[in-house]
Amino acid sequence: MANWLTKMLPRWSRKAAEGQYRPGPYFLSDGWLSASAGKFMNWWQMGHSVRPYGGSNAMVEACVSAYSQTVAMCPGDHWTAEVDAKGVATGGRVCVRTSALSRIIRKPNDYQSMSDLLLNMTRRLYEKGEAFGLAIRNDRFEISEIHWMRNGQPVIAEDGSIFYWLGGNEIAERRFDLSMPIPARDVLHIRLHTPMHPLKGISPILAAALDLQLSGAALSQQVAFYLNGARPSIMLETEAKLDKKEADELRQRWDAQTKGDNAGGTPILSWGLKAKEIQFRAGDGQLADMLKMSDQAVALAFRTPLQILGIGGTPFASTEALMSSWKATGLGFCLNHIEEAFGQLFRLRGFPDEYLEFDTNAMMRSSFKELIDALSSGTRRLMRINEGRRFLDLPAVEGGDQILVQQQDIPLSMAGKVQNQSPAPANDPANDDSSDPPTDDAADAAKAVSIFRKGRKRAAIGP
Repeated sequence: MANWLTKMLPRWSRKAAEGQYRPGPYFLSDGWLSASAGKFMNWWQMGHSVRPYGGSNAMVEACVSAYSQTVAMCPGDHWTAEVDAKGVATGGRVCVRTSALSRIIRKPNDYQSMSDLLLNMTRRLYEKGEAFGLAIRNDRFEISEIHWMRNGQPVIAEDGSIFYWLGGNEIAERRFDLSMPIPARDVLHIRLHTPMHPLKGISPILAAALDLQLSGAALSQQVAFYLNGARPSIMLETEAKLDKKEADELRQRWDAQTKGDNAGGTPILSWGLKAKEIQFRAGDGQLADMLKMSDQAVALAFRTPLQILGIGGTPFASTEALMSSWKATGLGFCLNHIEEAFGQLFRLRGFPDEYLEFDTNAMMRSSFKELIDALSSGTRRLMRINEGRRFLDLPAVEGGDQILVQQQDIPLSMAGKVQNQSPAPANDPANDDSSDPPTDDAADAAKAVSIFRKGRKRAAIGP
């Protein structure tokens, strides 16, 4: 038992022998270092630098912020399937308000809101490829707190049990003893694609690493050019032959009228001098197109529509169509992935029996007209009026728990009876040759025929 900790450490987490080469790229605490740069001991002296996962590119920041902020604004609820007295599912669902999960998604801990937790965890998920949370249990072994942790390292025991080293939360590190590995049952681990290890996710930024490196090199070159060899906007030309003294004198006169406090002055040209504006070169346009293509590649790697970021592309017909397109691709996966990670931590049975769901209707708050039109249309045939009012946080009204349909709509079974039968009106005793009262189906059919005849008569007379 003395060396149980060393047995838990996997082979890939142990230090390599001195001098042993490891192929890149190299994942460091502040980002990643390319394989070509990592071959040199003094890579920082050779002009190489560590590329962080985020913050180095505006498009990366826009995509990461779009996911993290959108997920943070979606409230969640704990749902279970609705069953009857015999335990048979009825097709509906019930919102659970008294479970440990329902309390966590309202208040994960005493210093963070659920929006804070989701914002930081989703951001970490797309920047690093994985996010970690420490679950604290009460005396009833229920999860009572979840603390976001910036850093995490999975370790596997000899018997296959999974543990985690967690760190990066100054509050949790002071409150709890994190010097020992944490069992996987008490760790919320959300990870993306895991090509290298089943417990090690990677960020989609790595898919666009070459594009980011290309745009970064181009921008760095332009910055160096403007700082060290800035190109003038005006060039003076003449056919006269000038010596160095005369050229310096003319340059000083020009600068005296166009720079500093005298910027915008009117210089007087002599000796046949002409001012020629330096045109925008085609190479600069190619650089702009290259940077634009790099931004599109980053958005493609994150599966984020350009319209979400407020740039380019064909506009959608409505906000609902735009959000539906995003939910059908990247955002829908992100929400479902986080929901399933919470479900695994809380041991939920899974959809449709028991699950966590984030309400994406919150994204339609800015499109009030589309929301009202959708609810008005839905409450005519599919939803109850009170169900639609709950979307708007309005109280229930009397008579709002019934589904409304138009008067000319009849069941298909009744429509068949109307075509095959033409019974006499029920109030004509002369045609009643039976002493038994009419059945419910016959009465419904007679009522439908009466409504149908009134409709045909009204149509023949006209308005």
